[in-house]
Amino acid sequence: MAAEEQRAGSRVSRPEIRLVRRGFTDPAQAVRLLAGPALVGLADDPVVLDALGATADPDLALLGLARLLEAADEPERHTLRDTLTTSKPLRDRLFGVLGVSTALGDHLARHPHDWHALVTFELRDMHPGPEDFRRALAEGVRDDTLSPANALRVAYRRCLLAIAARDLTGTTDLAQTAAELADLAGATLQTALDLAAEQDPEAAAACRLAVIGMGKCGGRELNYVSDVDVIFVAEPREGVDEHEAVKAATRLAAALTRLCSDTTGEGTIWPVDANLRPEGRNGPLVRTLASHLAYYQRWAKTWEFQALLKARPVAGDAELGTAYVEALAPMVWQAAARENFVTDVQQMRRRVIDSIPATELDRQLKLGPGGLRDVEFSVQLLQLVHGRTDPALRSGNTLEALAALSRGGYVGRADAASLDAAYRFLRSLEHRIQLHRLRRTHLMPTAEEDQRRLARSLAALINDDTRSDPVAALQREWKRHAVEVRRLNEKLFYRPLLDAVAELPPGAAGLTPDAARARLEALGYADPAAALRHISALASGVSRKAAIQRTLLPVLLGWFADSADPDAGLLNFRQVSDALGRTPWYLRLLRDESAAAEQLARVLSAGRLAPDLLLRAPEAVAMLGDPQGLVPRGRAALQSEILAAVGRAGSTAAAVAAARSVRRRELFRTAAADVLGRLGEDPGEALDTAGEALTALNGATLQGALRACVAGWEAEHGDLPTRIAVIAMGRFGGHELGYGSDADVLFVHEPLLGSLEQEAARAAQAVCNELRTLLAAPSTEPPLLVDADLRPEGRSGPLVRTLASYAAYYRRWSHAWESQALLRAEPVAGDEELGARFRQLIDPLRFPGTGVPERDLVEIRRIKARIEAERLPRGADPTTHTKIGRGGLADVEWTVQLLQLQHGHELPALRTTRTRAALAAATEAGLVEPTDAEVLDAAWVLASRVRAAVMLVRGRPGDSFPGEARELAGVARYLGYGAGHSGELVDDYRRTTRRARAVVDRLFYGSG
Repeated sequence: MAAEEQRAGSRVSRPEIRLVRRGFTDPAQAVRLLAGPALVGLADDPVVLDALGATADPDLALLGLARLLEAADEPERHTLRDTLTTSKPLRDRLFGVLGVSTALGDHLARHPHDWHALVTFELRDMHPGPEDFRRALAEGVRDDTLSPANALRVAYRRCLLAIAARDLTGTTDLAQTAAELADLAGATLQTALDLAAEQDPEAAAACRLAVIGMGKCGGRELNYVSDVDVIFVAEPREGVDEHEAVKAATRLAAALTRLCSDTTGEGTIWPVDANLRPEGRNGPLVRTLASHLAYYQRWAKTWEFQALLKARPVAGDAELGTAYVEALAPMVWQAAARENFVTDVQQMRRRVIDSIPATELDRQLKLGPGGLRDVEFSVQLLQLVHGRTDPALRSGNTLEALAALSRGGYVGRADAASLDAAYRFLRSLEHRIQLHRLRRTHLMPTAEEDQRRLARSLAALINDDTRSDPVAALQREWKRHAVEVRRLNEKLFYRPLLDAVAELPPGAAGLTPDAARARLEALGYADPAAALRHISALASGVSRKAAIQRTLLPVLLGWFADSADPDAGLLNFRQVSDALGRTPWYLRLLRDESAAAEQLARVLSAGRLAPDLLLRAPEAVAMLGDPQGLVPRGRAALQSEILAAVGRAGSTAAAVAAARSVRRRELFRTAAADVLGRLGEDPGEALDTAGEALTALNGATLQGALRACVAGWEAEHGDLPTRIAVIAMGRFGGHELGYGSDADVLFVHEPLLGSLEQEAARAAQAVCNELRTLLAAPSTEPPLLVDADLRPEGRSGPLVRTLASYAAYYRRWSHAWESQALLRAEPVAGDEELGARFRQLIDPLRFPGTGVPERDLVEIRRIKARIEAERLPRGADPTTHTKIGRGGLADVEWTVQLLQLQHGHELPALRTTRTRAALAAATEAGLVEPTDAEVLDAAWVLASRVRAAVMLVRGRPGDSFPGEARELAGVARYLGYGAGHSGELVDDYRRTTRRARAVVDRLFYGSG
């Protein structure tokens, strides 16, 4: 306050300085108001001035008081002034309201006599209930000076004024205030229904109508300003046709809604929202009880049962309302056993997060991280999981349910107390924000004066001194509670699981084994018993390792549960921890580097390939803690490392094993980066990056294996009498390798000067056979299958040929399909000069100067049609087979390759081994329309990514979508589809490839 005075300096008078000392921020305005005739007798009263200064906003309170006194007639004004000076309870309540709420100040200025409502609630132990509010509202609507609708609204705000006064002076706590607001809402709905019945007695006589409170109204935890969620249920009276009764009830329900929601006259009380009813806004406003039951038994989604958790009769026919709740309760408490429970809950959570505008994320009290929805979501999910067997948990009220969860051991006592305090603070803060203008909002205001008013009104709840800097104190308290909610939100589901199986400190929550299994099952674990065994193995005991695991597991279990296969994630984590648990850096890395821990959890639960690679050498976990650890390495760096490892080995087998070891580690690096979305934001970019990385890795591995096999041969026989080059073919040559791709190659050799050709051929054959054998030999390292079946004469021909032999064969015997296959030939290992000469040899074959003869064009199309007809696996769906199926890889690649054969001799840009680059070049040259190219590219990228996903998820290659639901869900997750959207992925694939096939039919087959 001294600082305020210093800033004021000599510009203010002594009265103004006294007002500044009392907390007024606009003393000049305060002096003017106090000098007005309405405040005669109060302006110099130190008790009144001190009381105004003690409010959340003294300036606002004084302005509201002046307006109230000016609006009152003289007798009323005199009575109020006398009461203010003699009655401290009335003074505190009135000033408390005026210092927080502009809207209630406006109401008092319009209806000055309503200040008497504050006198009604003088007794501190008086807790008005639904009947008290109904009597007050019934009396209010008898006001002949107003229409019934406006009289109801005025009476409602009169009751609201009394509730706010009790709240702001500490007479009631948050729970009681929220309950009173819900009771007032119920009384208002009943009064509105009574008015509707008076206006339409024929409808009232035809039906029984019950109003079911939902959401915060149903849970008796309503906000000051909120939509009031309801469901209407009706039954015909005796002798009335059911259809007519429902029509009559609909008229009453619509009239009730208008009375509460209409914005004319005295304004809206609050909107009545019936969108939680069956079928939402598309369904009938009113249904019979039987109709409700039929819907929930057949069609309702999980979120609808979660909403029904708070259902409570609040108005209308009480017997019918009770029957409704009792009939639906068994379905509510079995919702956690539904097949899609976890998926539905995860989707709800994501929808909440996605609904927050980016500009509001940091100001959201309700939906933001650490906000009210986190508390409510956590409590409700625990209720649904454990309420099936524990009726004590079946409360619609968040704080009551939290207390019951604590008493039952489902939430630790200390955690429940922290969550209770956080929820009370956040809801109180939300209430104060809404009270200011009686507007529905959950955003922290940005203006300093608004935050200052909030801090002063919540001083009793802030664990800090608010006098020196109230805004800073408020921000600290808000952030403290938000962080605590986030922390506890992670713990609530998972920490008690540890308590069920581990030796933890006294006082921790103790789930029974059955309750722990139920929670794991509800969170998506398919084998809860096995999961509990893993948790026990990881967290039991008093060792430092177990203590760190108990810290890590609550968060890791949450990350696993957010995947398509939580069981696999937990099992893989146990296996990695068993292998590395005694390594000092491992647990320290996960404990201290949260990003590394999350990345490990995502990788371990995303499928089989990456975890299998990691489990063969768990020390690769270290790369997850390195900022550059998931960046795929280039060919030069890989080759340098592999050749160095080969050079240190003591035998050929050991040398190839060393090369395979490097390959395994780098496969994990690329697969982990892919799973975590680190290879590129655009799907095509990520696919190209993975293809380049895998091609570089396999090329470097072949180079190292070839060096080792040559050295082994020479150690036994002397100098190798020939040079050898390895030519990559197919997807290998196209830099389009997938995780499950073989390495398609051709082997070419050239005898050294003076060497006998027969000896050179035997040596080359031996070296290449040894290379293929050692790279594919059973081992802890993943095999690299080297496939040479694209060589001349296929499997019947020699494995290795000389350059001259290749030239003779291609000159005399080459078929059109071989020219097509050579489009993707590229030297990849061995003698570089020989590889370059091989490329010169085949260029005239794959880019013939005269284009493709008609007979070859017919032959290529015939072969393609035959492949489609004969090579599709039995039982495979041609609409989803990524390789040979409609619009799949073969369709796109053969179409592009035909354009390369036809035009490559005249268009240098088409002379590439890469499918996407060739398609782009054809489009640039006008050979393909841009729209057609876009369709083909999208299909090729999607089909390639599906194949990659299948390999990552299943750990073995496949050309079709997995049939097992969890595997299909894993594929969908990799491709960016949320939980429960696997079917949408398949539909999108069929749609994309169907469009591609139409383009292929035109461009390749010449139809249409």
